[in-house]
Amino acid sequence: MSENTPRLREALNGIPAYKPGKPAAAGGPVSYKLSSNENPYPPLPGVLESVTGAATAFNRYPDMACTGLIAELARRFDVPAEHLATGTGSVGVAQQLLQATAGPGDEVIYAWRSFEAYPIITQISGATSIQVPLTPDEEHDLDAMAEAITDRTRLIFVCNPNNPTGAALGRAELERFLDRVPTDVLVVLDEAYREFVRDERVVDGIELYRDRPNVCVLRTFSKAYGLAGLRVGFAVAHEPVAAALRKTAVPFGVSQLAQDAAVASLSNEEALLERVDALVAERTRVHAELTAQGWTVPVSQANFVWLRLGDRTTEFAEICERAGVIVRPFAGEGMRVTVAETEANDLFLKAAASYRASLPADAR
Repeated sequence: MSENTPRLREALNGIPAYKPGKPAAAGGPVSYKLSSNENPYPPLPGVLESVTGAATAFNRYPDMACTGLIAELARRFDVPAEHLATGTGSVGVAQQLLQATAGPGDEVIYAWRSFEAYPIITQISGATSIQVPLTPDEEHDLDAMAEAITDRTRLIFVCNPNNPTGAALGRAELERFLDRVPTDVLVVLDEAYREFVRDERVVDGIELYRDRPNVCVLRTFSKAYGLAGLRVGFAVAHEPVAAALRKTAVPFGVSQLAQDAAVASLSNEEALLERVDALVAERTRVHAELTAQGWTVPVSQANFVWLRLGDRTTEFAEICERAGVIVRPFAGEGMRVTVAETEANDLFLKAAASYRASLPADAR
């Protein structure tokens, strides 16, 4: 490094870049973006009006304490306001958690493949990632994760449902795992897709947090609520953890537009559930059709499906793009496809059927 170059932290060397979902091509034929787990519907009724009103005052700083949103979340989830903290999406809160718990010499455990921000924010904190491979069924290997705990473990991420595979953990197995985790290790239940869960075995993490001080639950308004562009998420945790999150938050990080939109969204649960139910119905249809075509597809409890394609991942993604749908490939591993409008899902299913038919019989 040149003597004239500012000295930066070595922990930043080699950090993998976060890859956002590829956008649809501008100026080309109509295409659908299924590469980011966004909600295809516009904002819920009343949300746009709320944001428009807030926009008239964005020459002022937002309410740093997110007072109105915190009060509404406390009522909605029946938790003390002191147990809540907000941030710029659930990933922003996750980074705050690492700032509060882990540094050089510490370890952070998570399944892999899981949410691709985990290795990035772990390395930024200076901690060491301990990645535990998924089971052959694309699920968390909780026994292996428990066995990976050492006296250096400070935090464990459990993405439930898991991004990008969609698999979700049941109550019994998750409780057994939590019983094995030392009480001084923070377990973060990342539930960004909770609203899409229909499997009754899958426990609501907020139920588990109530009598477990080392459990923190992450939620977001980016997925089911359709506020991805406004960046607002929150954590539910016992007071010491929630207080630490408030200390590590970027001042005024959650805009007033985001706060007001989130409050308005929470007050329109009926419309939210209608939209989520429609997406879940499409998810069921997409899964059934892919299975009928001969694909092996994990049962998803999120708003996407996962195909493990190995070396064929990039090839199939390119075929989908030519067919008018942009998907999210993980080279050499598999492809995540967001469930979206019926027309978009139909284009993807048509491309999947055509591609599978083109494969040699022994490769299907």
